[in-house]
Amino acid sequence: MTDRHSRHLFESLLREHRGIVFKVASIYARGGEDRNDLAQEIATQLWRSFGAYDAARAKFSTWMYRVALNVAISYARRSAGNPQLEPFDACHLELPGEADVAQPDERLAALYAFIGQLDALNRALILLYLEERSYAEIAEVLGISETNVATKIGRIKQKLRGQMTAAATTGA
Repeated sequence: MTDRHSRHLFESLLREHRGIVFKVASIYARGGEDRNDLAQEIATQLWRSFGAYDAARAKFSTWMYRVALNVAISYARRSAGNPQLEPFDACHLELPGEADVAQPDERLAALYAFIGQLDALNRALILLYLEERSYAEIAEVLGISETNVATKIGRIKQKLRGQMTAAATTGA
């Protein structure tokens, strides 16, 4: 494949799946400028790695999630000393330019707050789960077994139920 054809194919695939880049950047970066910087860093790494992409081994979106999450998790680790992270909110799951359809209710806000408290790996896992990716695809992206995916999701759901029940009981 020529460099020109490769570049054109990459640009086309990136345009088609750009939502992945923006969603991952929105979950792992604070503020708009940092999100844009992280999105650019992800796109750059995707291009650098594109020569190694093998369509026979994985769907492009699966490969893209893997690269994007690796870049974002590294970014989050570098930024760990900075406690001024923006809380996770509904806007982090929207693509730039999507209209705000409805205000989230209190339970949804509590869900986003809970997700924002998760470590980087579990945040990635929940992002993929909320994107309705299969356990097999989540396992492939994160490099863990399907059984581990199911176990982690089950534990996260159980912890969330406990927090939601406690909040409802205390009225918090």
